[in-house]
Amino acid sequence: MTAPVDVLVVGAGPTGLALAAQLRAFGARFRIVDRAPGPVRESRALAVQPRTLEALAGFGVTDDLVARGSPALRLRLHLPRREVRLPLFDTGLAGTAYPFLLFLSQAETEHVLGAHLRARGVPVERGTALAGLRRRGPYADCLLRGADGREETLRARYVAGCDGAHSAVRDLAGIGFEGRAYPQTFLLADLEVDGLEPGAVHTYLSGAGVLFFFPLGAPAGWRILAMRPPGAPDAEVTLPLLQRIADRYTAGRARLRDPVWTTAFRIHDRGAARYRAGPCFLAGDAAHIHSPAGAQGMNTGIQDALNLGWKLALVCRGAAPEELLETYEAERAPVGRAVRRLTDLAFTFATGRGPAARFARTRLAPLLAPLVPRTAAVRRPVFRRVAELAVHYRRGPLATTGPRPPARGPRAGDRLPDLPRGLQARTAAPAWHLLLAGPPHRWPDARLAPVLDGRTDLIAVHRLGDRGPWPDTAHGLVRPDGYLGYVAGGADLAGLGAYADRWILPAEEMD
Repeated sequence: MTAPVDVLVVGAGPTGLALAAQLRAFGARFRIVDRAPGPVRESRALAVQPRTLEALAGFGVTDDLVARGSPALRLRLHLPRREVRLPLFDTGLAGTAYPFLLFLSQAETEHVLGAHLRARGVPVERGTALAGLRRRGPYADCLLRGADGREETLRARYVAGCDGAHSAVRDLAGIGFEGRAYPQTFLLADLEVDGLEPGAVHTYLSGAGVLFFFPLGAPAGWRILAMRPPGAPDAEVTLPLLQRIADRYTAGRARLRDPVWTTAFRIHDRGAARYRAGPCFLAGDAAHIHSPAGAQGMNTGIQDALNLGWKLALVCRGAAPEELLETYEAERAPVGRAVRRLTDLAFTFATGRGPAARFARTRLAPLLAPLVPRTAAVRRPVFRRVAELAVHYRRGPLATTGPRPPARGPRAGDRLPDLPRGLQARTAAPAWHLLLAGPPHRWPDARLAPVLDGRTDLIAVHRLGDRGPWPDTAHGLVRPDGYLGYVAGGADLAGLGAYADRWILPAEEMD
């Protein structure tokens, strides 16, 4: 048996790579394996949401992602007998440094995260599959099998299944995966398109269904997403077939050429019965799969990973109680269910062949779409939800509101906004972050000492003066994943001390 590790990460897609990056930042001992012999070359994921860009900024990779991608700020909605130009993310995104949807292939996202790990001496063990798992007391003995058939047994305190819809971790842990498959078959291709306004998302709606063109940049200028026409054979996806579909929706205005990748696929809507079984955890597609509507899949998986990673690392270091791990499912399972409901609703509207869906696309959409640019109050909550900035854990076990909470500003369980600008960057280091808003004399060192005793390596202190996220004297404790765990008004830290005693235990210094 090889040397034990704190965490075995199974799966090196965006979810697993993000989890590995966070485990590395917090000094955990881990290995990351993937059954595929090499990184993904093609995939259906193609957009990075603002919240994901925020969360990954702490690893120093977001600028590279933005440089490689294609930000889209507008949508051209092509309807029967009408065309509507809609702004994308023009409202509701105050408080983020990334107020746009970034179109970027999953292969590029994985490349950037993989390079981040390699630069820090973390190898991704490609061609290594999890072939067996047996619980040994509080540990898991994991049988790993290489592409050459060689086997090794690795003892891990925890196993993180980031290995997709056909998760070996989920199967070996005995966790159910219930749901359904949609009846439609979809066609996908990365190619060049002439006749489209660049830098915009083009959506064509008709009674037959929907056709999308997304600005991609690399490996080609555009990605097309189309429904296979009824009666069309399940044969190879060819350029002539895609052109015929495009002609039907665009009246021949879009000319397709130079495909670099094509595929056909079915869409499923499924969710794991549990996110944890003993030492095994599920994240990303191993826990939930759904339609690509709203570009939520990869982003939700990365958010799963960044919720789980710091909790695993701090528990393994003795810097947090074991009970902290129970908060993972309590916080992320509701998010996964909400994403499935949202994407199912959008998918049914866009692709349904029943009379209600067809009526919505051909009659209601042309009537309502022109009103959207003039209704910021409607767009604002929609954009915030799609951007994943509205995700919160207010009802979760880690959210505690102390005495006299501020009437304005973020609440316990909310994401910390980037207000004032740069606040997220100040709180990006791998630690808890104590925000002290109000006059400096309200925060003498003696007042902080009981809270920080034995935790100076775990809690970073930020005296914000009048530049905090709350208008008056207040304090808040930001979790390592950028969400507020505790918020209270005034300068009495008794409640904060109780919170720290519950969740933050003295630990050895981080690497």
